[in-house]
Amino acid sequence: MEIRVLGCSGGVGSGLRTTTLLVDDDVLIDAGTGLGDLSLGEMAKIRHIFLTHSHLDHITHIPFLLDSIFDRIDQPIIVHGQAVTLRALHEHIFNGVIWPDFSRLPHPEQPVVRFVPMAPGEVLEIGGRRWEMIPVNHTVPGVGYRVESGSGAFAFSGDTTTNDGFWAALNVHERLDVLIVESAFTNEDIDLCRRAGHYCPSLLADDLLKLRHQPEIYISHNKPGEEDAIFAECCVNLSGHRIRRLSGGARFTL
Repeated sequence: MEIRVLGCSGGVGSGLRTTTLLVDDDVLIDAGTGLGDLSLGEMAKIRHIFLTHSHLDHITHIPFLLDSIFDRIDQPIIVHGQAVTLRALHEHIFNGVIWPDFSRLPHPEQPVVRFVPMAPGEVLEIGGRRWEMIPVNHTVPGVGYRVESGSGAFAFSGDTTTNDGFWAALNVHERLDVLIVESAFTNEDIDLCRRAGHYCPSLLADDLLKLRHQPEIYISHNKPGEEDAIFAECCVNLSGHRIRRLSGGARFTL
């Protein structure tokens, strides 16, 4: 598996893109502003999108993707997510007011997108890769994912704060090579993290004690302008772990 980081920032600015991970060339995890850096040919190869939750920074470019490539594909893109997440997209984005309903366009019998609900704990196999949806703790219903192939396994936390379920689900398995996990704010904003459903380095360090694996850890979803301060605190609070700062444009292979 190759993971290509199209976006991993908690906001936008020069050179910053919101959460979008491309796995191989056909599956996205979330579809933030980083999706816009793909060519039309690369977009047309996408067959599946796995959503973590309904917040705008994680779904914002799905409408533009569908509008850009509907005449280049002959089968619908499948968007996976919790039922409540997909319902939010249909009611608030693809409602004919904010954006056309591409689940019925260009023709109801041949739409450009299908919304397929997935439940936490469910596992889907796509092209030799197993995608497991894992519940997390955010201000709206949110999930992370564990993805495994014959060559390795990685997990992505999505947006979350202190919880037990994500770590327990990862501990069930024998292997975890890479963990991509958020730390949105510095420790100074710990109260905001608890209210907004995010980690800061100290909260993340406490939760990592629950993980029995020792993967490479990539820190994502930093507040723009605070990346250096957040990572410096991670280096202190997570000193017993192998940590790296995730950056847009990064690629790694499992």
